Amino acid sequence: MIERFSEYQIMWIFIFFDLPTETKKDRKIYAQFRKNLLRDGFTMFQFSIYLRHCPSRENADVHIKRVKSWLPNEGYIGILTVTDKQFGQMELFRGCQQVKQDTPTQQLELF
Repeated sequence: MIERFSEYQIMWIFIFFDLPTETKKDRKIYAQFRKNLLRDGFTMFQFSIYLRHCPSRENADVHIKRVKSWLPNEGYIGILTVTDKQFGQMELFRGCQQVKQDTPTQQLELF
């Protein structure tokens, strides 16, 4: 029997983007894309890198499909999914000093 919250079943979605911001219209499109990510539960990891915790691959697929529906006509966007196990192996540094990875906030699951 598979454990309900297995670190191999829980997924993390990373969204990487580089959108143009030269014109007022470009900045509006950039802001709208970013606001859509925030409304969908993504949090900023670094500038132009957002991530979201998902309890399963199926749930991650729903959010990926939603992000794809918001893709602007210009710019570069990358979508990466990793398991919770892989995410936990990430090493973070500030300069040469290793930084302790913050534990993400508790995600509630509604039935």
